[in-house]
Amino acid sequence: MTIDSDPVPATLSWATRLLRAEAVALALVAVWLVYENLTAEAQDLTSALLITLFAAGGAVALWALGSGLARRRAGARAPAIVLQLMLLPIGWYMIQGGLGWLGAPLMALGVGVCALLLAPATTRALGLLDD
Repeated sequence: MTIDSDPVPATLSWATRLLRAEAVALALVAVWLVYENLTAEAQDLTSALLITLFAAGGAVALWALGSGLARRRAGARAPAIVLQLMLLPIGWYMIQGGLGWLGAPLMALGVGVCALLLAPATTRALGLLDD
């Protein structure tokens, strides 16, 4: 095992920060969903619990991927890119549903984090690019 003593490039550092910020935001959504599950009148409790678990699981996954990338684990890059690309259809349907103020920034966030993760400096820092 070799330890890379090179400084972390800004692209990788920002990608990590943004993934962790997304994790915190999704965790807050999960907390709100728990509150709603406990206080709202139950229409379909199973679906409500599954949606809450999905949000919590997404938050854990985003945090874990951000942590993996912070430790320069190359295997964390592809799943992180997939999760970012999932923001594109979500944002698109938000725009179509009249929530353009939220959908457009989500799409931009997904594309921006993908660009950071695919940047040559990030690729080099993860050991995926030969010098």
